[in-house]
Amino acid sequence: MHTIQMSIWVLVALVGLALVFDFMNGFHDAANAIATVVSTGVLKPQTAVAMAAVFNFIAIFVVGVHVAATVGKDTIDPNVVDQYVIFGALVGAIIWNIITWVGGIPSSSSHALIGGLVGAAVAKSGTGALVGGGLLKTVLFIVISPVAGFILGSIMMLIVSWLFVRSTPRKVDTWFRRLQLVSAAAYSLGHGGNDAQKTIGIIWMLLIVAGVSSTADATPPLWVIVSCYTAISLGTLFGGWRIVKTMGQKITKLKPVGGFCAETGGAITVFIATFMGIPVSTTHTITGAIVGVGSAQKMSAVRWGVAGNIVWAWIFTIPASAFMAAIAWWVGTHIM
Repeated sequence: MHTIQMSIWVLVALVGLALVFDFMNGFHDAANAIATVVSTGVLKPQTAVAMAAVFNFIAIFVVGVHVAATVGKDTIDPNVVDQYVIFGALVGAIIWNIITWVGGIPSSSSHALIGGLVGAAVAKSGTGALVGGGLLKTVLFIVISPVAGFILGSIMMLIVSWLFVRSTPRKVDTWFRRLQLVSAAAYSLGHGGNDAQKTIGIIWMLLIVAGVSSTADATPPLWVIVSCYTAISLGTLFGGWRIVKTMGQKITKLKPVGGFCAETGGAITVFIATFMGIPVSTTHTITGAIVGVGSAQKMSAVRWGVAGNIVWAWIFTIPASAFMAAIAWWVGTHIM
C-alpha cells in the first residue's frame, strides 16, 4: 500500500469521521442486541441498552482483528485508497444509516460501509479497484448470515419446545427470563466484536496510507482498537428506538423463550463469522433468527410483509450507499 501526502488536520478529521460512523453503527444497530430482550419485557429499555453497551466493549478482550484485516485489505485495492476514498466511503455509509434510521428500517451498517468503499473506489479508479474474493465473501454472507440465523433460531426453538414439553408455561417463562439475560449479553458481545472491527479496519487503512502505520504491522495501534470499541459502545448507549420497535414487535410476537432462542442462534452465527474474519451484518442475522423462531411456532406468526420490506432494504443497502459514496468522493475531491 502506497503512502500519500496528507495534512495532520485531514488525518485527524477523517479519523473523527470514522468514529462518528462507529458511533452511528452502535446507535443504529443497538436494536440488534436489545430488541428481543426489551420486547419480551425481561429488561427495561435503559437497562438493556446499558448492558449491551458494556458487552459491546468487553468484546475487545474476546475477539481478534480478523474482520478489521478483511475490511482494511480485502475489499478494495489498497493502492487506490486515499483521503478522498475514505471520506466518500464514510459519508456514503453515514447518510444511508441516517435514512434507514429515520425510516425505522433495520438495514446493515456493515454493508453500508462496504458499499461506501466500493462506490468511492469505483468512482476513482473503476471496477478494477475491487478485490473480488473479499467482496464475494461479504456478499455471500448477506444471504448466509440470515439463513444461518433462521435455521439456528428454528432449531433452538424446536429443541427447547421438546425439552420443556411437560413444563407449565409459567415455569418456562420464569426460566427463560433469566436465560435471556445470558443470550442478550452473548449477542451484544458478538455485535461489538464484529461491528467495531469494521471501523478499526478503515482507520488502520487510513494510517497506513498516511505513513503513520506500516503494512508489516500485525495489528492496528491499541488506541485505534480502544477508541472504536468505545465509540460503538457509546452509540449503543444512546440507541435508536425506532428500529427496536420494528425488530422486537413488528416481525413476530416474542416471549422470553423465543427471545432466548433468537439471540442464541444469532450469537452463534456472528461468532463463527467473526473468527473466520468475515464482516457480517448483525442486523441480518438477528432478523433471520427472529423469523426462524416465529415460523418454528407457526408460519402465520411471522408478519411476512414486514420481513419482506426489511429484505428489500438489505438488497438496496450496498448499491445505495455506493452511489452516495461516489457523489461524496467527487465532492471531497473539490473541498479537501
